[in-house]
Amino acid sequence: MSNDDVRIIKKYPNRRLYDTAISSYITLADVKRLVLDGVEFQVVDAKTQDDLTRTILLQIISEEEEGGEPIFSSELLAQIIRSYGGNMQNLLTDYLEKSMDMWSEQQRALREQTRDFMDANPMTMLRQIAERNLDMWRRMSGLDSEGNEMSGGKRKDKNGSGGAKGPSAGKRRSGSEE
Repeated sequence: MSNDDVRIIKKYPNRRLYDTAISSYITLADVKRLVLDGVEFQVVDAKTQDDLTRTILLQIISEEEEGGEPIFSSELLAQIIRSYGGNMQNLLTDYLEKSMDMWSEQQRALREQTRDFMDANPMTMLRQIAERNLDMWRRMSGLDSEGNEMSGGKRKDKNGSGGAKGPSAGKRRSGSEE
């Protein structure tokens, strides 16, 4: 995304945020919505033009952590603080970014699988599940897809013969022919 496509939000000394794309003042909740919607933006100090994006994002995280169930435990935050300034700081940054990318990808894949599951015709889905279960049961029981017993590499029909088909295939012969 080029700089022209980045939405600019100006932060004024009175702590108000002004969204230049819609020519209106916005709140932190509005900025959070931009994040959730995947909108690229940059928050700049209206006077100095300093980039304040990270500061605003940290404010949003802080508010989220105060209300409800927090993501960051005190111990995790302490470990992060201990990581600042060390030679491993860049490594931790890369690790956290890659971990969040992987987390996001897994969440996207799960949402897609759930959507595919929910969009399917329930009767078709139930039929497919039943067919898979029946096929698995047949394999476990040693039966082929037609219900014939499998023995070694040869198919046997329900009567134990070599699986010949036709009008007399299921009839047993009498007398000494057995």
